[in-house]
Amino acid sequence: MAALGAAALILPNAMASQTESNKTAPKTLAASDASDLASQLQELLGDAFAGAYYDSGEQQLIINVIDGLQIDGDDNNVIIQAKQAGAEVREVDNSWSELQKGAATLKKEATVPGTAWAIDPRTNKIQVTADSTVTGENWDTIESTVKSLGSGMATIKKSAGTFKTFLEGGDAIFGGGARCSAGFNVLNAEGAPAFLTAGHCGVAEAEWSEEEGGAPIGTVDAATATFPGAGDFALVNYNDPATQAASTVDLGNGQTVDINAAGEATVGLQVFRMGSTTGLADGQVTGLDATVNYPEGTVTGLIQTNVCAEPGDSGGSLFTEDGQAIGLTSGGSGDCTVGGETFFQPVTTALAAVGATLGEGGAGAGEQAAGGAGDAAGAGEEADGGAAAGAGEEGAAAAGAGEEGAAAAGAGAGEEGAAAAGAGEEEAAAGGAGDAAGAGDAGAAAGAGQEHEQGVDDQGVDEQGVER
Repeated sequence: MAALGAAALILPNAMASQTESNKTAPKTLAASDASDLASQLQELLGDAFAGAYYDSGEQQLIINVIDGLQIDGDDNNVIIQAKQAGAEVREVDNSWSELQKGAATLKKEATVPGTAWAIDPRTNKIQVTADSTVTGENWDTIESTVKSLGSGMATIKKSAGTFKTFLEGGDAIFGGGARCSAGFNVLNAEGAPAFLTAGHCGVAEAEWSEEEGGAPIGTVDAATATFPGAGDFALVNYNDPATQAASTVDLGNGQTVDINAAGEATVGLQVFRMGSTTGLADGQVTGLDATVNYPEGTVTGLIQTNVCAEPGDSGGSLFTEDGQAIGLTSGGSGDCTVGGETFFQPVTTALAAVGATLGEGGAGAGEQAAGGAGDAAGAGEEADGGAAAGAGEEGAAAAGAGEEGAAAAGAGAGEEGAAAAGAGEEEAAAGGAGDAAGAGDAGAAAGAGQEHEQGVDDQGVDEQGVER
């Protein structure tokens, strides 16, 4: 909390001297505290704000301000306050509003399936990515639009994979012919238990079961399910209002992380993802306010990362080491072998849109299993990853479950061999499980970053990660 205390310096004592401000060194901040401080400074700086990112090596927050503000001037109290709050202040050419205008131009002129863009504060540019399907006239359109933004505003790169949502056939929670991964258990606006998952899962199927062909355990709130458009999220209400909800993410092998709050993503933030196909993976946030042009349509307002993911991981939880819920897996390109880009729906905007809350009593279920897990919506088969935050019967642990070596993360529980949180049968894996919210090839996926060897030391993730 000492780092958060630094933020209290923003408003009082605004009239610090130039000499004092020059002597103020950036403070060491935890990643979650840096994210909170960045949000405060963005509001404080107003039009001068040009993005922020977290230097994990130095454990420092870097705040960008537009060039020409005379950062060391006595009259620039806003900049002085930013320094006093503990941030390193950096002058850049492009303001945040200019970058957003550039992204709006890309949306208007270059909305081509297989493309994506996000603002990268580290480079102070828009990073445009085109997948392997973007060729010929489409590539020329993207390239010419990037050039029209002017020098120093955007860069473009090619991705070897194909952008797609992560539905796939297989084992997890099932909705007809669809399979996805649950993200976080919550309380809905009426205070009843529910869980969040990807919108493309929610619009594909109305009801979800803990095993293929099983009785539904949750029903999608169709009025708020969003995909494509301004996000990729859905709320699934548990059919049994007595479902007990523990706000945890199951990491597999009996290990869990308590989810204590929803947090905002910051570029450079280290994050961890759980999903029903690949289990645990980690990486960093690489871009904000991302737009992705999937075959089904354009989705805006996403988080871009280098965390790997694969088909079936859709809807799975993205979180921090200290238990902040950050995002829900949307889609991307690549897989956990070759890497790629993966995009996530911010949890904060999803919660606000559906009127749900995180916290005690908000995360999937249980009565019988070890660590308080039970019968809600999740669990994995032998050597498979599950996505659930709740439980299972034999060998289930805390929040999410399964049998021998199963991994789970998200919302719910399951019985022997059942797995939660997914979408699609094996036959549906190639090309899109369910017409409403398509998928990709069974072997293709989206994502990048590191494989599963890295753990969340403070929260009990084992060094080997979760079996696939």
